[in-house]
Amino acid sequence: MIKLLHISNYALINKLDIEFGDGLTIITGETGAGKSIILGALSLILGDRADSRAIRDKSSKTVVEATFDITGYQLETFFNDNDIDWDQHECLVRRELSPNGRSRAFINDSPVQLATLRELSTRLLDIHSQHSNMLLSQPAFQLSILDNIAANRDLLAHYRNAYQDYRQALRELDDTRRSIEKMRSDEDYIRFQLDQLSALQLQPDEDQQLETLQHRLSNATGLKETLWGVESELNSEENSILDRLTTVAQRLEEAEGSLSEVEGFASRVRNSIIDLKDIAHSMGNIMDTLNDDPAELARVNERLDNIYTLQRKHNARDVNHLLEIQHDFERQLGEIEHNDEILETLSQRVNTSRQAATQIAAQLTANRTDAAQRFKKELLAAAAPLGLKNIAFEIDIKATDLAMNGADNVEFMMAFNKNQQLMPVRDTASGGEISRVMLCIKAIIARHMRLPSIIFDEVDTGVSGDIASMIGEMMAGIAHTIQVIAITHLPQVAAHGRHHLRVYKADNDNETLTHVESLDNEEHIIEIARMLSGKGVNQAAIENAKSLIKNNTNIT
Repeated sequence: MIKLLHISNYALINKLDIEFGDGLTIITGETGAGKSIILGALSLILGDRADSRAIRDKSSKTVVEATFDITGYQLETFFNDNDIDWDQHECLVRRELSPNGRSRAFINDSPVQLATLRELSTRLLDIHSQHSNMLLSQPAFQLSILDNIAANRDLLAHYRNAYQDYRQALRELDDTRRSIEKMRSDEDYIRFQLDQLSALQLQPDEDQQLETLQHRLSNATGLKETLWGVESELNSEENSILDRLTTVAQRLEEAEGSLSEVEGFASRVRNSIIDLKDIAHSMGNIMDTLNDDPAELARVNERLDNIYTLQRKHNARDVNHLLEIQHDFERQLGEIEHNDEILETLSQRVNTSRQAATQIAAQLTANRTDAAQRFKKELLAAAAPLGLKNIAFEIDIKATDLAMNGADNVEFMMAFNKNQQLMPVRDTASGGEISRVMLCIKAIIARHMRLPSIIFDEVDTGVSGDIASMIGEMMAGIAHTIQVIAITHLPQVAAHGRHHLRVYKADNDNETLTHVESLDNEEHIIEIARMLSGKGVNQAAIENAKSLIKNNTNIT
């Protein structure tokens, strides 16, 4: 419910702070006193378009700020999704309008887009006038009325889970089908590339091994000459290194008997001779293994050329990368060859999940159809005492494709005169009649669902007497469940109010300004008496006003 409304620098308002209570609040005042100005300020809170012409003092900004008690409202997800500070009890909504026409919106002092402000405010406040259907004209809201009357909350949540499963299965099927179609169009290309790779019969790390072999084959002759030179130096027939070392060892052995300092040197030289003889022998063996066959070198070069060509073609780093590409081609062809099985499995999942969602949607439809009949009876019964004896009302429920809220398209249809064609609520033109119907509808749905606070703007225009009293009684009945604020000129309606605000204009030396005062019990009586008499308040009008208030059983 709205607790406090602050308005500054707006039209005829300099600065105004209005406190609202629960139950039914009545707002009265002479025509032109400024009631519509207050509604205009509230429309800014609801996200309506701002008009810089409404700025009273062009040197400063206009501010409209409303404090709402949101205890019990399920709004935490909204605040978290929009990264706004969350307070489970209170919410502050503000709109600022600069003289240059710039408009800014805030929720709990956090700047927000106008759409975000509108999304929140319409959950908190509904202004209903003769020519404004507001929420009731929206198909989604009409559907929510039936769901609340039908107690579909848990079933609807169950359906939405099933519907999401169906949509997910459908997306997977569509994505897979597109992927397979693309692979099929590329099948010849994939198979050609795979054949090229498979024909080479690549082995892991083969390119490194071939490059090593290529280097060896290319340098075989030179390497042989080098190794032969090493072997000759070590073990030639004349004056080889081994012969000279043998001589060195013999002389050291001769000296060991007379010179202890050289003891052991001869043995070390002899060991070196053994190692060098082994090296010389190894040189010969290695030379025997060196292949300088030009045909083998040509074969290695050709294979490397083929590998390098494929590496460039596939932008591959090495043979191992080429093998990865080859395996990926094999995988794609495998999927293409088994795509019918894959699509069949996914199609079965789509059909199963759709069938599950359809079954729950059918139960929703049945519940809504039953609720529509009950709602129709309640509406016609509530409307007849309000002077709408010829009203006709139907709820048109048409089947649609599965959607987030089921498979139903709901349209409220009505007519007010005999032989008049039923028309959608949004197209019904009679202001006074449709206003009374809206009052009836909201009285009914207020018993079934949590509505925003409602402001009725002179919806009682054109009625009087008992019908006016019935309208006031109905408003008071709604106010047992939610906060109701009613702007009225009828004393029969005003008498039902728990709180009473009077709007008036007053002049100072320079200008005329709109003011609002909260009336106590005595002032409440006097105001109703004034509304009854139309001129000066006399004792008869006062007694009549007291009688109206006394007969109001809705005030506690």
